Formats: sequence, C-alpha cells, structure tokens
Amino acid sequence: MIALTAAILFTPLERIEQPLLLLDDDVIVEVSSRALREAPQDCRVVDFGDAVLAPGFVDIHIHGGAGHDVMESDPAALPAVERLLARHGVSSYLPTTVTAPVDATLAALEKLADAIETAEDKPSAELRAQPLGIHLEGPFISHARRGVHPPENLLPPTVNAFERFWQAARGHIRVMTIAPELDGALEVIREAARRGVCVSLGHSDADLNSTRVAVAAGARHATHTFNAMRPLGHRDPGIVGEVLTNSRLTADIIADGIHLDPTIVQLFLQAKGPDAAVLITDATAATGMPEGRYRLGSFEVEVKDGKCLAGGKLAGSVLTMDAAVCNVMQFSQWSLQDAVRLATRNPARVGGLTGRGTLEAGASADIVVLAPEGKVIATIIQGRGI
Repeated sequence: MIALTAAILFTPLERIEQPLLLLDDDVIVEVSSRALREAPQDCRVVDFGDAVLAPGFVDIHIHGGAGHDVMESDPAALPAVERLLARHGVSSYLPTTVTAPVDATLAALEKLADAIETAEDKPSAELRAQPLGIHLEGPFISHARRGVHPPENLLPPTVNAFERFWQAARGHIRVMTIAPELDGALEVIREAARRGVCVSLGHSDADLNSTRVAVAAGARHATHTFNAMRPLGHRDPGIVGEVLTNSRLTADIIADGIHLDPTIVQLFLQAKGPDAAVLITDATAATGMPEGRYRLGSFEVEVKDGKCLAGGKLAGSVLTMDAAVCNVMQFSQWSLQDAVRLATRNPARVGGLTGRGTLEAGASADIVVLAPEGKVIATIIQGRGI
C-alpha cells in the first residue's frame, strides 16, 4: 500500500487540507486527512510537500499529439499520443475521429477498439494515458458548419450508418457529435442515447426549436460551444442560445484563447457554471511539436503562431489540458479547484467513465500532482508513476 500526502487535495468537489490518500495497487482505498489519522505503518509514504493532489485529467475530445493522429494505422501512434497526454496530467481520454471516407473510419474504429480492450486487459508498463472509449465526431454534421471536415465524406444520419460504426467500434463509442437539424438525426439521436452514448450537438446550423427537439430526443451535451455553430443572435438565439440556457445540457469549450476570446470563455462559464462546463483540447497531431504540417484524419493541417489551420480555417488546436485549466483561472478568475473540476469530474460524467475524474474510495488511482498555480508536477495513472 502507498500513502500520498501533500498540502491540499481536491476530490474535486471537496477540498481537504493536509490529505492522506491511500492506494492499493491501481485503486484508491481511502481519502482522509492527516489531522484525523496517520498513515498505516506498513505503507510507503510519498510526500509531495506544498503541492495539490487532484484527479487525473480526462480529455473527451482529442485527435492526436506528438506528431501522430489517433486514426493512423501506425502502431506507434497511440502510445506516442498517450505519453504526451500523461506529461500534461491526462490519465484517460476518448480518441476522437474526424470525418473521413467510410472505410477509413471503420478501420480506425476497429483499431481504437483494439487499443481500448488491450489497455483494459493488459495495462501498459509505461506511464501512458488510457483510452476508455471513442468520440465519433462526424460524419453526421452540417455542411454549413462543417469546419474543416471534408464535405465529400459527410453523410446523412441514418440508424443503419450508425450501426456500422457501432459494430466496428464494438460498442466503445461513448460520445457522438451530430447536427440535430439534419434529416434523420432524431432517429439516430434516440438510438444512440438508448445505447448509452452521450449524444453531443455540434457542427450545427440548428435553430432554437430544432435544438430543443433534439434535447427531448436524448441529446445531452454540446461540442466545442460557439465553434462550428450557428452564431448566437439576439432575435435568433439558435443552438448556442439553448446550450447556454438549458441546465439539462452539459457543454465543452476549447479554452486556448484562440478558438474563443477570453471574454466569451467567461460568459460561457458564467452560463454553465462549475457543474455543467467541460474543458476539451481538440488537440491534433501538431500538439507538442514545432510549427509545420501535420495530419488530421485524411487531410493536412498547418501550425503557425499557435494556430492549427486547414484552408484558412481553424482545424483543432495544439492545446494541452493543463494549459486549459490555467487559462480558465486566468480568463475567468476561477479558483484552481473549480477549474480542475472542468477537466476531471465533469468530462468523466459526460463520457460515462465510472471511477474516473474523482478521488474517492474505489476509484481508479489516477492522480495529477499540481503546483498551487496549476503546473503539472507528476501524473499517476492506475497507481503507476510514483
């Protein structure tokens, strides 16, 4: 058994001073305080001094990093991405597809399902973030709000098409982004929700009513709010108006200071609050790499001055989750505890990732050790890395 101590622990709902966190292999067995008890005598004690213990970050929307895309066939791709994620405090993630030819998407889903099942059955000895499911972004999205998704590969949503993706992924799709205004979307939303998928509204030109109908059908989240969405209008609130005002919807943002102005980040956080706001990176293969050209699914993007572009449009990001947490603190004057919640408990709940995003007895021993200002000191994944 291992005992971890530090100055503060965020569960993240609760703040514990002088914490005592007991781990048995890959599981948390107790969360307490040194004011209430001492570490058991047979424990190895690891003291992180004046640092903060928090749940490992969870990224539910990421396309790649370290020069690799999650849809690549190269067996070295996912391990490289996962090592990069671990260095930035991420312990679990949902590899995210981008619209591509159907055969390429099916092959990628099969490969990602293999990786998820392998990580579950035989965890890596390396310190690597663990894939816990798949985020299917595209092809059921709007031509008008497709962003950089290739228009020739977009598909009208049908239950049969969804079934093909579901079978290729062997049931590992946890989040699916869809434009609710498309013909056939409501049937797919109902079926995906019935199977436990978090249906996320995004890449959409939906008006207010279409969005509300989709929520009634089972949609419960929104993808990179504001980006690739019909703009908010004071007489035509559209999809953004519903996302910001409906307490039944959780929603995520890319808080890199590029996709959204800091004032819009502040507006979003005020609207959704610490319960319903989620941070994502939407990171691409260029993350952690020098400027240049990289792959995103089946096409190329170029990174310059921190922007990831394809055809002059934003194409994902080079954001890391630790930077997103620090940006929330800077843009909105939120506390570290509240900012951490947006990268841990909230995304884990959206993705249905039981035992992740929280520090409590029975949860996975996924922990990020932070400096008081939010810098990552260490990452512990399923008890490894200590």
